[in-house]
Amino acid sequence: MGLYEDIVDRRKGIAVVGLGYVGLPIAVAFSRKTKVVGFDVNQAKVNGYLAGFDATGDLGDDIIRACEVDFTSDEEKLQGIPFFLVAVPTPIQSGNVPDLKYVQSASRIVGKKLTEGAVVVYESTVYPGVTEDVCIPILEAESGLRCGEDFKVGYSPERINPGDKVHRLESIVKIVSGIDEEALDIIAKVYELVIEAGVYRAESIKVAEAAKVIENAQRDINIAFMNELSMVFHRMGIDTKAVLSAAGTKWNFLNFTPGLVGGHCIGIDPYYLTYKAEDSGYHSKIILAGRHINDSMGTYIADQIIKILVRLQLDIKNTRIGLLGLSFKENCADIRNTKVTDIIRELQDYGVTTLVADPLVDPSQAYEEYGIELSDMSSFKDLNVIIVAVPHTAIAEMGIDDFKEMYNGNEIKIMIDIKGIYSKLEYEQNGFYYWRL
Repeated sequence: MGLYEDIVDRRKGIAVVGLGYVGLPIAVAFSRKTKVVGFDVNQAKVNGYLAGFDATGDLGDDIIRACEVDFTSDEEKLQGIPFFLVAVPTPIQSGNVPDLKYVQSASRIVGKKLTEGAVVVYESTVYPGVTEDVCIPILEAESGLRCGEDFKVGYSPERINPGDKVHRLESIVKIVSGIDEEALDIIAKVYELVIEAGVYRAESIKVAEAAKVIENAQRDINIAFMNELSMVFHRMGIDTKAVLSAAGTKWNFLNFTPGLVGGHCIGIDPYYLTYKAEDSGYHSKIILAGRHINDSMGTYIADQIIKILVRLQLDIKNTRIGLLGLSFKENCADIRNTKVTDIIRELQDYGVTTLVADPLVDPSQAYEEYGIELSDMSSFKDLNVIIVAVPHTAIAEMGIDDFKEMYNGNEIKIMIDIKGIYSKLEYEQNGFYYWRL
C-alpha cells in the first residue's frame, strides 16, 4: 500500500500546521476524507476550536463543532504523521521586507517530526525560492533526512478568499507542485480528495510560488489604476463611478473599482515579489508604484473629508464623525492590515472625534491590534459625517432613513460612501453632501 491509499483508508492521516483563515478550512475539508491533526502554537486559538468557536467567522461554529479535526498545540501529536500541510502567516516587516519567521518556525516543528517517506507541502505565500532555499534546509537539519531521497516537499499556494461564500476552497482550482514527479503525483492526488474544481500541476515549485504572488500583484495594480483615476477625476469635477459605468459597456473593459486595499494578501504579496526582484538586481517600477498609490488611499480619503469640512465652514474640532466598518473587506471579520485605520489616524491628527463600529469585528481584537475602541451603532447620534468604509451586507442594506437618524438635524449631512454602494442622486436629493471615490 502507498501513502495515498493509507490516507484515503484512514490508516494514516495528515497534519495541518497553522489554523488561521487558510489552515482551518483546509483541516476541516480534509477531515471529511481522512484523519486530520490540526496544529497551532496558539493555545487560546486551539481552545476556541475545541469549544466549537470559529474565530475566523468563515466556516461557522456549527461546522467547527461537527468536524472531526483533532485540534491541538501539542507537538507530540505530530509524531508519525506522513503528510504535512503548512499554512502559517507570511507578513512583512518594517521597510516592506518579507518576514519568514513563522514559516521557518513551522519548518523546525515539522522537521523534528519528519519520518522517512513523509511529504511536506507549503501553502504560505512566499517569494520564488523560499520553499527550496529556506524551508528544505531547515527540514533536513532538524530531521537528519535528505529531501528527495528520504522525504518529499511541495508547494500549493492558498487561494482562499475570506468572506467569499461563492469561491470556496473546494470550488477553486488548486495549483500543486513538487520537488520531483513522484512528489507532484502524491500531492495532486491528496488535494483532489477535497478540491472539486480539480488541480493544476505546475512544472516546478518556483513556478507555483511565482504564480501566487503575481495573482495578487495583478489585482493590486489594477485597483491602483482605478484609485489614481479617482484622484484625477475628482480634480476635474468628474464622477469616477459614472466614468467606469460608461467605459464598462465595452466587452473587454476590466471591471475594477477604486477602494482601500488591505488584508493579508493583496496588500502584502506584491512586496514579496518586489523583494525578490531587488535581490535579482531589478528595481520594480509598476508594482511598487501601485503599492505606493494603494497604501496612501486612507490618508487621501481623510484629507478629502477635512477639505469638505473646511469648504462647508464646519468647526473641525467639534465635528462628530461615525465610521462604519473596520475589517479589510466586506462580510469578513479579518482586520489584518486593514487600511481603514489610516483614515482614523489621519482624522485624529486633525483633532476630529471618530466613532467606529463594525458588526463583525471582535471589539477586544480591535483594541488589542490597533487600540481602537469599537462603538455600538446605537451610539451613532448627532453626527456631522458618516463614513461607510466597509459595506458589510448589514451596512449596505441600510436605507437613507436609517442614516438620517444618526445626524445632527440642524446641520448639513455629509455622507462619505467610499466604495460608492449607494445612489448619489438619491442622497443629494435628500439634502446630503455626498462623496465617493
